[in-house]
This record gives sequence, C-alpha cells and structure tokens, in this order.
Amino acid sequence: MAADADERIAVRRLAMDLLARREHSRQELERKLISREFSQGTVSQVLDALRAEGLQDDQRFVEAFVRSRVTRGKGPLKVMAELGERGIDMNMAEDALAESGADWASIAEAAIQKRFGGQPAIDFKDRARRLRFLAQRGFTREQSQAAVSSARDARAAVTDEET
Repeated sequence: MAADADERIAVRRLAMDLLARREHSRQELERKLISREFSQGTVSQVLDALRAEGLQDDQRFVEAFVRSRVTRGKGPLKVMAELGERGIDMNMAEDALAESGADWASIAEAAIQKRFGGQPAIDFKDRARRLRFLAQRGFTREQSQAAVSSARDARAAVTDEET
C-alpha cells in the first residue's frame, strides 16, 4: 500500500514538473510518465486528479499550442497534424484554429519574406520551390498560391513606383 502511495507521489511530482515548464496534453503526459516505467493505473489516477484540480487542461494546452505555432509561422494543416499527434480531438483543434483569428495568408506571406528575403520568384522552378516550402510548413494550396502571387504583385508595385 505504501508503495502505491509513493508511486502516486512520484508520478504527481513529475507531472507537475512537466506542467511547470509548459502546458501538456493528457496524452503527452501519459506517454512521458509511462516511459518512466510508472504503472498505467497510477498514471491515469494522477492525471484524472490533475484534470479535476484544473492543473492539466487539454483546452488550455490547445490554445497555447496554436498561439505558439502561429508565431512560428506554421500553417493550419501542420498545426492540426501536430495536435492530432498529441491526442487532441480534431473538433477541439478545428475550433481552436478558428478562434485563434490567425490570418493564414499573412502568415504565409511573412514566411516567404523571411525565407526568401522579399524577392519575387524569378521563374517557374523558383515559384515551385516556394510553394513546396509553404506546403511543408502546413499551408493549404490556396494560401500558398496567394502568398507567392502576393509577393510577386508587391514586387511589381515597387518596380512600377520606381519608374
């Protein structure tokens, strides 16, 4: 009996340490704690208690995660995939993305500006490279094409002003 109590204390302490660093989804915490060879039953009990106390909350995790990824210039498809990997329900993830108010087109444009220095694509091959770059970052085809076209249009406008 004392061994069970000791294990619960150790699991809770480790879970609290992990949560003190950053928000974690329940699945992330469960995976990390079980990898430390704690029993599934004890881990589940402790995580249920942490959720009941409001110390672990998947909704709060999702909101923080989406904010983090948006500021890093990641697209909505990548964010959704990463949330799925962390055991988040797709409906919750979709709601969080919608509520984030992120302007995905602007984020894609900023990613191109940062990566390619504001220079427009010089040919089809360069345009394809930019589209692949944005696809890897998780932007939709429409968002990527709009961002690449916008960069070209912005450069054309600057060229017109110079003449």
